[in-house]
Amino acid sequence: MPNSIEHHLTDALLMGYSAATLPEAFSLTIATHVSMCDECRARLGAFDSIGGAMLDAAEAPAMDPSAMAAALTAAKLPPAASPVPRKPGILPTPLQSYVGGDLEAVKWRAISHGVRQAILPTQGGATARLLHIRAGTAVPDHGHNGTELTLVLQGAFMDDGARFARGDIEIATEDLDHSPIADIGDDCICLAATDAPLRFRGWVARIAQPFLRI
Repeated sequence: MPNSIEHHLTDALLMGYSAATLPEAFSLTIATHVSMCDECRARLGAFDSIGGAMLDAAEAPAMDPSAMAAALTAAKLPPAASPVPRKPGILPTPLQSYVGGDLEAVKWRAISHGVRQAILPTQGGATARLLHIRAGTAVPDHGHNGTELTLVLQGAFMDDGARFARGDIEIATEDLDHSPIADIGDDCICLAATDAPLRFRGWVARIAQPFLRI
């Protein structure tokens, strides 16, 4: 099947991931997208090559190549809480490590009518969560106090006239206020990473926000 991903990562995010300077939640989201997207994987490879060349040119004590590779891998992809066998499923391999398996292992919690979430164990100033949005359901209207990366794993959602399907990633910043709606068909499952609390318009969502950690 040809690659049909239409919404990709920015160069800035790929470079940050390559340099291992991003919060763990962002690194997890980027690693998951890259595992699904040939284009972004190729671009990341180019940034990795540039970074490797700069390291080679720098005056620094020599490091065993295998040790350097292990260090870079550990910095980009933090180890899972517990090793799990990889198997085909909805969740790509980087994400299965955090969940402990595929969708059947996710511990969902309802956060509003038709929307469930599961917060993943990450550190470093950002939060990662899985979202399960019933087909046809809209996410409460909100803005952003920072950056939010939303990667579609199943189904699709519509936002401001654009459609985001499996493998697509939406990058929302402080200038975006929106209310995405899950497309008709399969329920929409996404991986979302945020580095600041969302800015909800509705008072019910604002009251619940501290308890739901969104």
